[in-house]
Amino acid sequence: MKIDTEIPHPIHPQHKLKLEYTEIPFSCDGCKEAGIGLKYSCQKCEFDLHKACAMPSPTITHPFYKKCEFQFHYEPPGEQMRICDACSNDVQGFVYHCKRCGFDLHPCCANLPQVLDDGEHNLYLCLKLSSSCHHCGGKGPGWSYRSRCKGYNLHVSCVKELLAESWQAMYLNADKNKVREMQTRIPNLNGTPNSHHGGRGGKVKKCCQMAGGAVRLIVSAILGDPTAVIAAVVAGILSK
Repeated sequence: MKIDTEIPHPIHPQHKLKLEYTEIPFSCDGCKEAGIGLKYSCQKCEFDLHKACAMPSPTITHPFYKKCEFQFHYEPPGEQMRICDACSNDVQGFVYHCKRCGFDLHPCCANLPQVLDDGEHNLYLCLKLSSSCHHCGGKGPGWSYRSRCKGYNLHVSCVKELLAESWQAMYLNADKNKVREMQTRIPNLNGTPNSHHGGRGGKVKKCCQMAGGAVRLIVSAILGDPTAVIAAVVAGILSK
């Protein structure tokens, strides 16, 4: 599939946007969420869009919501604050909205792959948790990725929270002029999440350790580039 290297966009009509690849995190001016990897950018205006936000489909469906038809909106519809049903974050910009059922999805969340494959092991996107989240220990609402053994679960919202905390620390503690010169451009997620295997035995734990190679793809997918290999972001996340 051919990807346009330069496009016009209605919310930034003064300049065309050029396709770029970055390993430095950016804030999407469409959905207002974090991004990495492929983006459409205007360097003159410091304007960036996720690929999914720059070239959205007018309508989409999703296998989790079989009765829904999602319409693309440049702004959240209505006067009430809307929440993304995938990641539980506020909707502050571009969104897919189902008028009939009231569901909302950030464009990047709507495009999350059903299966993430690192070449050896798979992680599967799930509407609900089958067991406790490996990071927060809870079973709250929101999508998650889980291992084949169903013993490893990670909320999409928890991944975003970890990234936000890590990036905030990096930018608060570093000279902004030197950020691009940092040896590790994508911050490590310091602090290993607690293990919630309990006494379920070594087979489940082994499965989850094996899934660690695929977890880096969760981060890439959530940030809008499911093909990027950004292992440093999740270094040590499954060390226990």
